[in-house]
Amino acid sequence: MTDMQTKLPDPPVFVGDPFDEQVLRNPHALQDELRELGGVVWIEKYGYYAITRHEEAYRVLSDHARFTSEGGIGLSDIRDPGAWRPPSPITEVDPPVHTTRRRALTKVMSPKVLRGWRESFKAEAEALADRLVAAGVVEGVRDIAEAYVLKVFPDAVGVSAPREAFTVLGEVNMNQLGPNNEITKRSIEAAGEHVARYESYFQRQATKPGGFARMIYEAEDAGEFEQGTAGFHVRSFFRAGVDSTISGIGHTLLMLAQNPDQWAKLKQNPSLVKGAFEEAIRVEAPIQLICRTTTEAQDFAGYSLKPRTKVGCLIGCANRDPRKFPNPGAFDVERSTAGIHVAFGQGPHNCVGQNTARMEAECILGAILSRVERIELAGDFDYKVNNTLRTLRKLPLRLIPA
Repeated sequence: MTDMQTKLPDPPVFVGDPFDEQVLRNPHALQDELRELGGVVWIEKYGYYAITRHEEAYRVLSDHARFTSEGGIGLSDIRDPGAWRPPSPITEVDPPVHTTRRRALTKVMSPKVLRGWRESFKAEAEALADRLVAAGVVEGVRDIAEAYVLKVFPDAVGVSAPREAFTVLGEVNMNQLGPNNEITKRSIEAAGEHVARYESYFQRQATKPGGFARMIYEAEDAGEFEQGTAGFHVRSFFRAGVDSTISGIGHTLLMLAQNPDQWAKLKQNPSLVKGAFEEAIRVEAPIQLICRTTTEAQDFAGYSLKPRTKVGCLIGCANRDPRKFPNPGAFDVERSTAGIHVAFGQGPHNCVGQNTARMEAECILGAILSRVERIELAGDFDYKVNNTLRTLRKLPLRLIPA
């Protein structure tokens, strides 16, 4: 842009706090407000551009030349002096480096590896579903989503840290992608000694022979990855595969309990289980915020954006954009959204573990579906408070056997 007379306006300004605890518990009203303000909204309190609509979010996530990941996928710029952590070697680098590293990671995650995972995921799902049906009334987060994911995924990756470490550290990680507020500080305190031991959980000596993590270390030995980066790759892959999958499975169960007509569709056509999971993570995106940084002053979506400034894609907001999804708050298992919603990101940095998450969800939901005639709420549900992770804290369910 060279002619100052043609300078586009700055985005509209929002002066409230999108990370207020009450907002985080129920974000949809504020998201609707921001979306109607504009496709880009300046968040005054934290100094970033919020991307509120589907088309704009899709464009930001797909354009690394204008919106780089190298400043970090959270609100803080990890390139600044004294940054609190090093960058992820895959999610926080851009092509062509990202392309090379992702290709190497995908090579390790071979079809043979994935076939083995599916077999073990299915076996565990069948065994767990038998226990759940026998119990009748269960806690959907603790007894289903967490119990399943925290069994099959660490086993597949081949890490042996205490299972409770994964949930508390996940909450810390997700909180730290937002502001350094009281929510973040409380999660760090709750994680206790696991924070100091975090890196050790993913070092070579902590991995199991034959597991995916050990394969990454062996690929580093063979020159597939830069020396000294295997641990970071293991950590990044693991971080991406736990909390969001637990959230997605939990929300699918919640929405099926709330919508018996949709459950009936699954009973009639079990292949719709895949669509149910996709629709659940569209309606309630597990990861609510994915950030990029502008590489230069630019015009975007009818507004003028500043250089080297954080841009936060509001994933849950974009996934409920009525411009893209008719009746966006409705849960419809027949709605085709895979590859359209942005719950797994978009563009070159789309989630490398998304098919693993889908596989886990398909196995456990399918096992429950085959054994259960109806699924009902058995009490009130509520949410954890987290800066960027939308996930249930409590989900009492009643499973009526088939």
